[in-house]
Parts: sequence; structure tokens; C-alpha cells
Amino acid sequence: MERSLDLLGGEPPRSPVVLSVPHGGRDYPASLIAALRVPSGAMIALEDRHIDAVALAAREGRTAIVARRARAWIDLNRGEDERDPRVDEGARAMALPMRSSKVRSGLGLVPRRAASASELWRRRFSDAEIAERIAGDHRPYHAAVAAALSAARARFGIAILLDLHSMPPLGRDGPKVVIGDRFGRAAGARFVARVEAVAAASGHRVALNTPYAGGHILDTHGAPPRGVHAIQLELDRSLYLDPALDRPGAGLAATATLVARMLAALEDEAAGSGLFARAAE
Repeated sequence: MERSLDLLGGEPPRSPVVLSVPHGGRDYPASLIAALRVPSGAMIALEDRHIDAVALAAREGRTAIVARRARAWIDLNRGEDERDPRVDEGARAMALPMRSSKVRSGLGLVPRRAASASELWRRRFSDAEIAERIAGDHRPYHAAVAAALSAARARFGIAILLDLHSMPPLGRDGPKVVIGDRFGRAAGARFVARVEAVAAASGHRVALNTPYAGGHILDTHGAPPRGVHAIQLELDRSLYLDPALDRPGAGLAATATLVARMLAALEDEAAGSGLFARAAE
């Protein structure tokens, strides 16, 4: 099986800003395909389709952690305890007083459904199978994010994670960009404001925390009191995909430029603390 993630960027990190791309993976292991009760194309609805192409075009040498394994295999933006007993035999033994709304809706650690299908799997996965995915894919991804943020903070005195996602169109009057900070818990307001200002300057409708406030990645890695900030960025797929929302489209370059401007704005805001400037000298 291929490696589950790509870690891009050298040591020491060139920027206090780190990119995370957890839902762009398109690696579907054979054992996953064999367990499907629906056509394999149904799983595509779970992908942040080709958002990795936006990240790669925008990062400009900054550290990036990009998942290769598909979200249908394991969702890196869910906690290890968000296991769905309807698809996961190991979830029975978990003493949870109330399962999260994501698990109840079928979007737990291993998704039970996708937008185009009511149920994805023809069998439940064993505890051992899920434990292997956690050990082989989930934990290494979060370890890589944590290590990148630690290295950035060690060099610059501050670190900012931009967790990049994409979303289906939210209607004619819906936002094209949604910024999440866990309602102020995951990042300092000044960093969120800079990202919001860049998005607004592009002419796109912007929303904050609605309908997406961020998930496990922000909860796990955002720690503003320790100088580590985490922001989730959701981009409407019509901004960078073709009209079928399947392949990279004519808007990819402009969308990558938008993300690059956000990364630069976050760096500029970090420099305002004086820490970035001293570290870069």
C-alpha cells in the first residue's frame, strides 16, 4: 500500500504558516473497494475534489501535509472515538454517553454514507481493521501536523495552521468561502480577520463558522494560548473545478492565488508580533 500522506517543505520551515489538506486523497485500497455495496464512484462525493491541486499551487515552499488516502477509508477530521457502530464492530465496546452529530448522521471516523448513496458498505468492519487504519493513517497524519506546527513555533515563536477543504455550492446566495475557527477557540481573532479580509477583497461572499466551524483538526491542533492558531478554510468547488465539479477547471489558478494571498496575510500578521522578523533574520 502506498504511503498515506505527503509531507512537503524543508527543514527548518520557511514560514510560521502550515497547510493541512486532509480530505483531498484519492487512494482507495482494494479492501475498501471490495466492501462497497454501491458503485465506487459514490465515494467521490466524500472527497474535497482536487483541493490538493489548489494547495500545491498556493503553498510557495511552505510546509504542507497532504493526505493521499481517501476520506472513505478514514476521516482525518474526526476523533478516534467518533466510531459508528453501524459500520464498525469495535464501536460496541466504546463507552460514549452520546455519539457526535457527525457519527449519528453517518459521517464518523469511517463514513457510513455519501451524498449520492444511503449506505456505502455491504458489511461492518472489524475492530482490528479500524485499529489498523487509525495506527497506519490517522495517527501519522496528526503526528505530522503536530510536528510541523512545533517546528514552526520553535523557529518563529508562533505557528498558524490553515486547514484547507472544499464544499459543494451552497446556493445562489450562499457563501463561496467559509472560515472556521471553532467559534473563536482555535485561533486568534486577528488571524481570522486577515483571512476574511483577503476573501472579501476577492469579491466572494464570505461566512464565518456557518455552516462549517471546523472539526477535530482544529480542536486537536489549535491552541492560541500556546501561540498555535488553527483556521479551517472551505472553498466552493465551483471556484476551481469544471462545471461538472469533477476535474480542475479554469478557475484553479485564481483560486490558488486567493489561497496564496491568505497565506501571505497570515505571515504578515505573525510578523506583527515581532517574532517572525527576528526568527527570519
